[in-house]
Amino acid sequence: MDTLRAMRTFVRTLELGSLSAAARELGTTQPTVSKLLAQLEQHLSVRLFQRSTRGLSPTDQGRQFYLDAKLVLDGFDAAVGTVQGMTGQVSGLLRINAPVGLGQLRINAIVGRFLAAHPAVEIELVLDDRYIDMVAEGVDIAFRLGGPLPPDVTGRHLATVPRFLAASPAYLQQRGEPEQPADLTGHDFVRFAWTPGTTIDLHRGDQALQVPVSSRYRVNNALAIREALVLDSGIAICPDWLIHDLLSSGALVQVLPGWMARSQDLYVLAPSRHYQPLRVKAFIDFAVDQFSQIGGFHVAAPAQGVQTPPSTTV
Repeated sequence: MDTLRAMRTFVRTLELGSLSAAARELGTTQPTVSKLLAQLEQHLSVRLFQRSTRGLSPTDQGRQFYLDAKLVLDGFDAAVGTVQGMTGQVSGLLRINAPVGLGQLRINAIVGRFLAAHPAVEIELVLDDRYIDMVAEGVDIAFRLGGPLPPDVTGRHLATVPRFLAASPAYLQQRGEPEQPADLTGHDFVRFAWTPGTTIDLHRGDQALQVPVSSRYRVNNALAIREALVLDSGIAICPDWLIHDLLSSGALVQVLPGWMARSQDLYVLAPSRHYQPLRVKAFIDFAVDQFSQIGGFHVAAPAQGVQTPPSTTV
């Protein structure tokens, strides 16, 4: 029996809660996972799972073995990482999670450049606006815009992103350009669907306003908001990273320059553990450098740990 493989299979099966989920992640079949777990139980002479029609649940011995197995696997990964670090070799599979818009517009290109620089690395980029459980879903690195951030992660603040009003020149020519925040009331406002209320908060220096807006179109996807503005659908609050290229090309323009919405914070996170694989450290360092070269991000100085920011939306 391949003991390390069996232990990894057991750990991920417990964390994911099912044989099928573990099989999908590990690139094998459900019968193979079941066989490995049975061999491990036979080797240990203990039952690790209670099996029922409702699924799997760990026994007391299983819960204890999970904690000890995690330490063994972390120690093994640390030893591998030390050897790889001595040679500078970066290899293995990275599972990265990011919001859909940020992932498609910005992180996708970063991943491509990282793969070109490290031929022994594989990357699975999972784009989802949902805040996932990194441990349960086997994610090595996650990018987060705003918060709140989960307590069981480590990471760093990557950048601060300005957010402001934008629209297409054609829309403003047709409907007129607002000269003051109160003028927004008479305009079509494209709004992120999860943003509550019928007002927006704006500030200019020390002056802060809450402005009523009419949102006949609400959408839960940042890329759809970007496209809606290009299609002359109205005015929206956008983070700089989302429309930086469109502003540069003139496809969109800033509305009420000087009036800003609350800025967005970008974080890169990894699960809390004693050891981080070399590929995780290498990608985070690479991403920090890459974001410093992308328009729309005000990259922060290196920070110690993560502070939970207020929740923000696109």
